[in-house]
Amino acid sequence: MAERLDGRRLESVEAVGKNLLLRFEGGRVLRSHLRMSGSWRVVPRGTRRGGRPWLVLRGSTHEAVLWRGPVLELHTRALGRLGPDILAAEPDFDRMLANLRREDRGRALGDALLDQRLVSGIGNLWKAEALWHARLSPWRALGDLSDDELRGVLAEAERLMRSSLGSGREERRVYRHAGRPCPRCGTTIRSRGQGDDNRTAYWCPSCQAAKKPFR
Repeated sequence: MAERLDGRRLESVEAVGKNLLLRFEGGRVLRSHLRMSGSWRVVPRGTRRGGRPWLVLRGSTHEAVLWRGPVLELHTRALGRLGPDILAAEPDFDRMLANLRREDRGRALGDALLDQRLVSGIGNLWKAEALWHARLSPWRALGDLSDDELRGVLAEAERLMRSSLGSGREERRVYRHAGRPCPRCGTTIRSRGQGDDNRTAYWCPSCQAAKKPFR
C-alpha cells in the first residue's frame, strides 16, 4: 500500500463517521479507521520514535504517523453501508430517526446508537455522555421511546461531539466513572456490557430511568 501511495501529494482529509478519507493526487483514496487502538499523530519531520508505525506520510517540515490503525484500505466500499454522519455540516436527524424506527422495537437504545448503519460517528464515550445528558437509559427499548426523546439524544451527541472537536476536550460525566456518584443526583453510576460486541454501557440508574415514567 505504501508503495502505491509513494510520491503522491496528499490533497485533502475528510472525516466520514469514524472513518478518515485521505485523498491523494491521481484519484487514490485511503480509508483509515482507528477503532479502539489506533491513532494518527502529526509531528515535526524526523522526530525520533520507537516501534514501527503502520504508515508515515512525510511533508517538507512535518509528518503524519499512523500507529496501530486496524483498518487501512485503498477503497471506500465500506462507506456505502454507513448511516448519516452525526457531525455533518447539517446533520440529517430525520433520516437518523427513520433508521432507528426501522429497527426491532425491542432493541436497546444504547446498542442502536453504536450501530454505524443507523447513525455514523457515535462511539461508546459519546453514547454514554449523550444518554446521560438526555436522561435516558441505554437499556430503554426503541419502541418505548418517543420521536422527541430519540431526537433529543441525537442532538446531545452532536452537541457534545462538536464542542469537543472545537475545544479539544472531552466532557465526561459517566463514561468510565462506574462506582462514583452521579454528578446530577449522587446515585452510584453503574456499568455493564451491552450488545453483541459487549461494549460497556455507563449510566445512572436513578436519573436515567430504565423504563418510561408513568403518566
